[in-house]
Amino acid sequence: MLIRYIREPLLIAFSTASSEAALPKLFEQLDRFGVPRRISGFMLPLGYSFNLDGSMMYMSFATIFIAQAYGIDLSIGTQIVILLTLMISSKGVAAVPRASLVVITGTLAMFGLPVEGIAIILGIDQFLDMGRTATNVVGNAVATSVITKWEGLLEEPEPDFAEHPHAPANTAHGGARGLNLAEDMVTDERAGTG
Repeated sequence: MLIRYIREPLLIAFSTASSEAALPKLFEQLDRFGVPRRISGFMLPLGYSFNLDGSMMYMSFATIFIAQAYGIDLSIGTQIVILLTLMISSKGVAAVPRASLVVITGTLAMFGLPVEGIAIILGIDQFLDMGRTATNVVGNAVATSVITKWEGLLEEPEPDFAEHPHAPANTAHGGARGLNLAEDMVTDERAGTG
């Protein structure tokens, strides 16, 4: 049921390859799902820093793929250490485009793997970035919803098809009533002023 509410932020994240672009819409949709803003306001920024599931999985898979492409056999212990290293080093890459390439390059160098292998995935990284960004958004929405349910604060969701009210712009005052605007900022074409 959650996926029906987050499909729009998910598409924004997928098409822009940016989790931050989807954040305002994700807040709005989680509000409609029944998550109180005080929980989503804490959990989502925290998740954007520390809950990057898609990025961590992609970087692990890419590192192991490069090793396999070069015919280097990694023991299960080394693969687990690579996974744990990338769990720690993937923190904070959400705000930096293509930061995962830098992290993968550092991981390759750390484990004695050929750094030139980054060129293998460079051509398809844009498409993979779209997928990992969407995975990050889903992971953060699920984590926020689980914490809300765990705390017993999940409210009754609004229908996902309900239209929310929009700001009134077509009013007699052009939507400016109640705003402290200077006189030279207010124009009214019908009255001939401005």
